[in-house]
Amino acid sequence: MKITELDLKVVSIPLPTPIPSARIVIKSADCILVSLKTDDGLTGEGMVFTLNGHRLAMLHAMLRSLEPLVLGLDPRMSGAFWSRAWADIAFLGHRGATVVGLSGIDMALWDLRGKQAGLNVSHLIGACHESLPIYRSGGLRLSSSIDQLQDEAQAFLQQGYRAMKMSLGKASLHEDVERVRAVRQVIGAEVKLMADCNQQFTADRAIRLGRRLEEFELAWIEEPVPYHDHAAEAVVAAALDTPIASGESEYARHGMLEMLRQQSADILMPDLQRMGGPTEFLKVAHLADVHGVRISPHLFTEMSISLAAALPNALIVEHMPWFAPLYGAAPTPDAEGRVAVPTAPGWGYSFDAAAVKRYAV
Repeated sequence: MKITELDLKVVSIPLPTPIPSARIVIKSADCILVSLKTDDGLTGEGMVFTLNGHRLAMLHAMLRSLEPLVLGLDPRMSGAFWSRAWADIAFLGHRGATVVGLSGIDMALWDLRGKQAGLNVSHLIGACHESLPIYRSGGLRLSSSIDQLQDEAQAFLQQGYRAMKMSLGKASLHEDVERVRAVRQVIGAEVKLMADCNQQFTADRAIRLGRRLEEFELAWIEEPVPYHDHAAEAVVAAALDTPIASGESEYARHGMLEMLRQQSADILMPDLQRMGGPTEFLKVAHLADVHGVRISPHLFTEMSISLAAALPNALIVEHMPWFAPLYGAAPTPDAEGRVAVPTAPGWGYSFDAAAVKRYAV
């Protein structure tokens, strides 16, 4: 089997309601769908994205620039592609668009390898789990009133979620505390509640807030300070009993290794497109396991499930619904708040052709 074509399709998925984040108002998730076609008729799928269409053309050009390294390749030699591409992008660096472009092709290669072998990616690696806990992300935002927070949390419970994440970052610590209290009152003590600070705080403020939130037994506090300040993250992690989660904004093994060395997070959150794809993602996950650190993948639910299923240190997977409209089926929690690991070859989830056409740019 040889790869004969790299096909790139651009889609824009408008969010039902614009989301004010710490930096921008998010109106759409804009994706480049990566398809690697072969002379045997199999197709491997991957995806990278940006927000509000910003610098989408740059990502498209980066993906296309790697085309000569993948055409004619036997998918079983995906490691050779990754090594060549890693060396090829070195002059511009191993962060940002260079790594994102590498990720999209690497994702599609892993999908192809699974299909070539007739195995789900989790079984291709060697699965540890048949199902995983899943948490609902993308809701319980700062822009919501307390009544809206409680209504949305109740809706997530009715959808089967037994874990969910909310945003912090109001002007006063008291207001953040009361919002957490309100959500905890609705979901009860047994449902896991995470809180995302979106890198908004200083270490001192994060510690003061974290201590006031201890009574609510949060599963974690996420990105309390700017992600690149691993020393400050380590100060917060050492000061609080509540676990600190971080890493979604960091790139590849060298960034994650620095986090592990400084003990800046109790839970690492590798992002599949910032890691350089599944090849590097797995290296980072095993590196974390050596350090006794748990993993919770960031976004890319339809691919992250199969990768997390092969990791003994996988804690929980995230479901952000932004990309769900592109797929024929969405991951859904069972009665225990867990999601089944797919068994279909490759990622187990495929782009829906009608949806791709509907959202095409």
